[in-house]
Amino acid sequence: MPTIAQTDNEITHCFDVMSELRPHLYREDFLEKVRTLQQGGYQLLFLEQDSEVVAVAGFRIAMNLFMGKHLYVDDLVTADKHRSRGYGETLINWLRDLALKENCSYLHLDSGTHREQAHKFYFAQGFAIKSFHFSEKLSAN
Repeated sequence: MPTIAQTDNEITHCFDVMSELRPHLYREDFLEKVRTLQQGGYQLLFLEQDSEVVAVAGFRIAMNLFMGKHLYVDDLVTADKHRSRGYGETLINWLRDLALKENCSYLHLDSGTHREQAHKFYFAQGFAIKSFHFSEKLSAN
């Protein structure tokens, strides 16, 4: 059963899996970054198997003019050694159920253009490509 990370230990326990998706992160400031994000509504969801974190999702519930109330998945990753065991699907189903419970109109996420295996997974989960996401890097941070 997925769990929302609340304690410092639960958050730091998610680092190894999250760093597979976000290799630019550093263990020593991961907790502080997550705590800062939590102030803006970010939540960190994790799934354990035999006391090992096997999958992680960062998400937030927000509202905007385009989608109304929605659940946005910032991060979703299953540890490489645990892929294709249904853990990602378990997290997506949990997030979908939460979005419905919270009366969200959409469940959505972005995925890097190079992540072809992830795209296959998202299509299998019922997601569709609905827009392009454009970005411009403005600083070295």
